[in-house]
Amino acid sequence: MARIAGWVGAGLLLCVAILAIYGYGQVVSLDVARITDDVHVIYGLGGNVGVLRSDAGSVIVDTMTFPMQGRELRERARAIAGPVQAVVNTHHHSDHTHGNPAFAAGLPVISTAKTRAYLDAVDAEFWQGEAAKTLPGQTFEDSHTLEVGGKTVRLLHPGPGHTDGDLVALFVEDRVLHTGDLFFNGRYPNIDLEAGGSVQEWSATIDRVLALDFDHVIPGHGPVTDADGLRDFQRFMQQLAAVGEEAARTGRSLVDTQGRATLDADAGYEVLAIPFVMRLDRDFVLRRAWEEATGNFERIQIPGGE
Repeated sequence: MARIAGWVGAGLLLCVAILAIYGYGQVVSLDVARITDDVHVIYGLGGNVGVLRSDAGSVIVDTMTFPMQGRELRERARAIAGPVQAVVNTHHHSDHTHGNPAFAAGLPVISTAKTRAYLDAVDAEFWQGEAAKTLPGQTFEDSHTLEVGGKTVRLLHPGPGHTDGDLVALFVEDRVLHTGDLFFNGRYPNIDLEAGGSVQEWSATIDRVLALDFDHVIPGHGPVTDADGLRDFQRFMQQLAAVGEEAARTGRSLVDTQGRATLDADAGYEVLAIPFVMRLDRDFVLRRAWEEATGNFERIQIPGGE
């Protein structure tokens, strides 16, 4: 029996080791794609990362999920476009910010003021010690312009959608727009009502984004596309908002809403899921639309918030 128990224990340890190696491989596996001569996108476990090359070095938008990914991103950006001169965080979620600590303390890190407030309010445990030195130190309310090495990055807070603190980053000379999670291309989106996100207002926010001058779009998740791809996502959000409005008007229950919703703009959408952590699928977005329309959620309270 002792020998059998030893074999079982060894087998379990082997399984854990295999899972750990696989997990590490998934974390550090990054794919780089060129969009223009001076703009690349990096895909990996977390939000898409934009890399801009300038005469002075690189600017990156978002830093993925883990500090070890941040280290990989830092070196990839250096190889592609030179040493990182500034980091932009599109919003506060960990899959777009937790790579920040890999970057040098004192490096300009830019976000909206609300994103910084959410980081302080809901993620304070992570941002301790040295990590605190890579929190956004430059914040703005509506818009901000970053000039680096002959390149212009225009940052804009267009309104609520994914949260009420998101920004989009326009690489002006290259006509490339990074939307962060205001756009999930071909995937069901996260809708953070607690942090001011809004199904009802998302489409109008996209209208303000579409008014910008760009050719290519880096979404928060999914492949690079163009304005038509963003309009397709907007149509999905409009349908989703209509589902929520009808549920509130008719007093429809959540279960009934999920079972009878008229929603077809999500044809071909992929589910985003991490076992035991989160699952972004059709039922999730319908629940969020119903919760907002019927008031069944509770906002996070932040300094200066509504």
